[in-house]
Amino acid sequence: MDRVSSFDEPLKKLLGGATAKVMAEHLDLHTVGDLLHHYPRRYEERGKLTALADLPLDEHVTVVAQVADARILMFNNGRGKRLEVTLTDGSGRLQLVFFGHGVHKPHKELLPGRQAMFAGKVSVFNRKMQLAHPTYQLLDVSDADEATEAVDAFAGRLLPIYPACKQLDSWRIAKAVDAVLPSAQDAVDPLPASLREGRGFTPLPEALLKVHRPQTKADVEDARARLKWDEAFVLQVALARRRYADTQLPAVARRPTPDGLLDAFDAKLPFTLTEGQEKVSKEIFDDLATEHPMHRLLQGEVGSGKTMVALRAMLTVVDAGGQAAMLAPTEVLAQQHHRSITEMMGELAEGGMLGGSDRGTKVVLLTGSMGMAARRQALLDLVTGEAGIVIGTHALIEDKVQFHDLGLVVVDEQHRFGVEQRDALRSKGKQPPHLLVMTATPIPRTVAMTVFGDLETSVLDQLPAGRSPIASHVVPAKDKPHFLSRAWERVAEEVENGHQAYVVCPRIGDDAEEAEGKGAKKAKAKKAAPEEDPEKRPPLAVLEIADELRRGALAGLTVEVLHGRMHPDEKDDVMRRFAAGDVDVLVATTVIEVGVNVPNATAMVIMDADRFGVSQLHQLRGRVGRGSAPGLCLLVSEAHEASPARARLSAVAATLDGFELSRIDLEQRREGDVLGQAQSGVRSSLRMLTVIDDEEVIAAAREEAVAVVAADPELEQLPELRTVLAALLDKDREEYLDKG
Repeated sequence: MDRVSSFDEPLKKLLGGATAKVMAEHLDLHTVGDLLHHYPRRYEERGKLTALADLPLDEHVTVVAQVADARILMFNNGRGKRLEVTLTDGSGRLQLVFFGHGVHKPHKELLPGRQAMFAGKVSVFNRKMQLAHPTYQLLDVSDADEATEAVDAFAGRLLPIYPACKQLDSWRIAKAVDAVLPSAQDAVDPLPASLREGRGFTPLPEALLKVHRPQTKADVEDARARLKWDEAFVLQVALARRRYADTQLPAVARRPTPDGLLDAFDAKLPFTLTEGQEKVSKEIFDDLATEHPMHRLLQGEVGSGKTMVALRAMLTVVDAGGQAAMLAPTEVLAQQHHRSITEMMGELAEGGMLGGSDRGTKVVLLTGSMGMAARRQALLDLVTGEAGIVIGTHALIEDKVQFHDLGLVVVDEQHRFGVEQRDALRSKGKQPPHLLVMTATPIPRTVAMTVFGDLETSVLDQLPAGRSPIASHVVPAKDKPHFLSRAWERVAEEVENGHQAYVVCPRIGDDAEEAEGKGAKKAKAKKAAPEEDPEKRPPLAVLEIADELRRGALAGLTVEVLHGRMHPDEKDDVMRRFAAGDVDVLVATTVIEVGVNVPNATAMVIMDADRFGVSQLHQLRGRVGRGSAPGLCLLVSEAHEASPARARLSAVAATLDGFELSRIDLEQRREGDVLGQAQSGVRSSLRMLTVIDDEEVIAAAREEAVAVVAADPELEQLPELRTVLAALLDKDREEYLDKG
């Protein structure tokens, strides 16, 4: 069998149709290679030999003992069989039990007087200690040395525990792995020989044997180190090749024009840019001036001024004769961006209009819920080039939206957009437009390298001058109800001092929501917070809390609501009045999470805060403290003090560093959620590597990958690496990387 094809061999050829079907349907394992890369999740030590008198409950043990008695019992009117075996080792007695078809072999072998080793988990049944279905090995007591050797080998062995499913348990997977393990010799090694030798890695076939059938813990460490490197390196090579291919694409260079729109805008700014904004702007301007498309990720702390940096990039492109599009995840955010950008630009945003600047351009908004006339005018302004800047939701992606000359796409809050949407907008340029992706959720460096590895990264970590600190506190509403009363007093005090406040709830609480089906809601709530009691009340709702506050703690104040199911005009009206200071307290869902900018809002109370993720809480908190007055964020929770949910809230209260919080978030959730559906290709290729724990591996692999691709972009000298890449980048993953 040739080297590649044994890995491509369908499992049904080796394992039989039924097992192969379960593996394909429930574990997504189809070939020999898939199964060899289905690594054990952990290893059970069979345990040092334990005397029967000292057996610990609920632990895996290995015992050597003599069979004192064995009997078959019938139950269920003779339809069921149970084999009960009593063991003795001189220190105590232990019962073994085998059921169903599993009774025949032990009934023949475990005869009174026979000695054997038994391994299993200790449980209690009818107040007696027992092992159910233990694995065992008979000992030949006539040869004492051989028996001792067998005991040592059996007791000391590491048992691989595989990720399994209800239809196929770990030991059956282990048996299937035994059947395909000889094919490990045919593994195609993706690492270039120089790299493998330079870093002293175990050869790949040996690593596969060691990970599945380790003799010692050192074997496991060896194998893991090697297999992690393979994953990190192959993925980083794929991304490095993507970046290299992008440098080969044509794009129109967009250079700033002296005395153009950008200079006019900078001249009217009432403040100076931070050092960070200047530095990142330069990186972006340098990229825009090249004749291949920029692909840059701009990540920054909440409120670090990313929108300002993005706007200056858009003005540069307009100066250079192109158009810029900003894609926002929600209508509220698109409207907010449109409002803040037109306000920042003033008469420069009224090009071609009465009173507009002769250096100005038109800034248009395009969302799905706009009226026909406004929509038609916006589309016309885009196709004629009258509008230099357009801000919109995914409505921008529709086929009928045509641009005169699209030069730059800015995507806000990347993690809410699938790569397909990003790609659809990019395809609207005559040549590929430049791309700037903004995210306000700081991403640990390794995740950025893994998920957004095809983008160059810029980081804004300074807050603009005049930003105020935000004090955060956990309010334990259940243990200390008077703390909640005090929280509402604090909100009233802020309003009395001329400021405004947000109250955030996880749910809307209207009839439409209830009608969606309580079961689904409950399931969602459970999923969001696994440690919670399923009997817990439903999450607090905007409409109910707003009513309570109007009637009670905040009576006399102007309390308004904002949520995603309101009509867009209604939402816009509420936001305008809140921004103008006509509303004291805004009770909202997470629609205010990103981009909403009301400097006069100084306090935020987050109800049922434990039902939100760490990054989301950090995002929400970033809506206050945006002016000169200090911010206050109160995290209200009924979670128990010792629960993981409360630990999460304490972490958020303890630091304002988004990068630190994103790390905590990732450690708690692991990478499944973080990589998200849009990045499913990457996620499914990571079996051994954990993005959060293997920072050094990922960084080193990226360096090696960049060097390899720079020296040999087509990998002509590395056929093995090409083969493995082709296997990794099946259709879905190839598309994922293409669209990145």
